[in-house]
Amino acid sequence: MSLSSTLATAAPGPPEVVMVDTHRVSCDGVGGALGHPRVYLEMGAKGFVECGYCDRRFVLSDPAHGEDERLDPGAYDAEDTPEA
Repeated sequence: MSLSSTLATAAPGPPEVVMVDTHRVSCDGVGGALGHPRVYLEMGAKGFVECGYCDRRFVLSDPAHGEDERLDPGAYDAEDTPEA
């Protein structure tokens, strides 16, 4: 019996696909001790981006949908927002 026949290697499945509604995403793997360092990824015009650590693919759910640049409205003063 050869060593290669005793070590069965499972074929890796497809990477996880995460549908998002913004061009900017962050990924930390599965989180906690089993994850990887948090990285921030930008899709650009492609409509998807893959994490270099875990191969998780982030896909823009509606590429025609405009993105709100104010990702954290709490970080702005009330008089700086268009709603004010």
